Amino acid sequence: MNGDLLAALDYFEREKGIDSKTLIEAIESAVLSAAQKSVGPARGLRVVIDRKTGALRTMATLQVVEQVNLPHDEISMNRAVMLKHDVKLGDEVEVEVTPAGFGRIAAQTAKQAMMQRIRAYEKERIHEEFKDRVGDILSGTVRRFERSDVIVDVGKAEALMPQKERVPTEEYMAGDRIRALLLEIQTTPHGPELILSRSHPDFVKRLLELEVNEIKVGTVKIQAIAREAGYRTKLAVVSTNDKVEPVGACVGMKGVRIKNIVRELNNEKIDIIRWDKDPKTFVAAALSPAKLRNIEVNEDSHIVRVLVDEDQLSLTIGKRGQNVRLASKLTGWKIEIQKIETVQETFENKVKVAVDALAKVPGIGPEHADKLVHGGMLSLADVLVADIADLAELLDGDENKAKTIHEAAAAAQEKAAPPMPPAET
Repeated sequence: MNGDLLAALDYFEREKGIDSKTLIEAIESAVLSAAQKSVGPARGLRVVIDRKTGALRTMATLQVVEQVNLPHDEISMNRAVMLKHDVKLGDEVEVEVTPAGFGRIAAQTAKQAMMQRIRAYEKERIHEEFKDRVGDILSGTVRRFERSDVIVDVGKAEALMPQKERVPTEEYMAGDRIRALLLEIQTTPHGPELILSRSHPDFVKRLLELEVNEIKVGTVKIQAIAREAGYRTKLAVVSTNDKVEPVGACVGMKGVRIKNIVRELNNEKIDIIRWDKDPKTFVAAALSPAKLRNIEVNEDSHIVRVLVDEDQLSLTIGKRGQNVRLASKLTGWKIEIQKIETVQETFENKVKVAVDALAKVPGIGPEHADKLVHGGMLSLADVLVADIADLAELLDGDENKAKTIHEAAAAAQEKAAPPMPPAET
């Protein structure tokens, strides 16, 4: 046991950084408990491990007496003299009381105590090392998978990336090198657990802070961020220095800065816009690259209504509503999109309304109503003021039909007119 114990102490001190003195104290304490069961209630019992040889001894402090009445607390004068020649009655003498066969028990106890202390140390070390790094980006290697969770080796500890913190478009393999945000340190019954995320909006934010020096020093600030991990991220930035263009600073010369981030995010699209306190300007920028015709802001309901041409409608809304959804998250406003009717749509709508109205008049019908409306007669009044000859021309020269329609229009007009008041007498 002695050689194995010293080798183990040396290994853990070199590889794990655990002070051997700390481990020895833990082992001595554990072995003492085992010794108390084997030796019994000996007075002043203690366990000593030789730091040089690894030898383990159990020692008890006994009082020197003429006649021993309490074997666990006393030692006879004759025996005490053999251990210490100048001893006197009443003195205390330390005696080795290591029980026979105690070596095997001590070895097992020492092993358990050592592993228990190492686990406790690991927990303390992980918390101390990473407690100030929450919100930072860690690099690591994918080790294994537990269901859909990813276990990542981040150096002196293993971290967990839960399924909800994974990017849905990314696949990982054991041995892959990845970077992720240290989202939090959770306290569990098994000790502190490092939680990583690649889907959190702050992951993109931290990547920008690392890549863009103007953000790092505070010249450019990220005012708002909205993300659908794996697909698109929208960022609103503002400059504290009039000489620094915030969007340009983030994009970099020839787009090199933003390209590095897009590459890290596996080609996730990133829109960087200039933040503005005016909601109209801010919403317009957030919905880019769509071109808007008009924006109406309702402060009371916190709704922004956006009017767009038909050819810009799908671009404004985005695939599966993504563009408008992210813009709403980014700005904090509920955004409603409305399509502007074109001149052609307005005219066709008026024609349809006019045809439907005339077709309902008894004696006219849908077919003749359509001919009349396309001939410029949009109402009963237009039909009544027209000549029979003009009506007949629109009805393929049928004068009889023209007269019938004219009479039907007159009857409908008379029926719709309000009754005359009675004459005064």
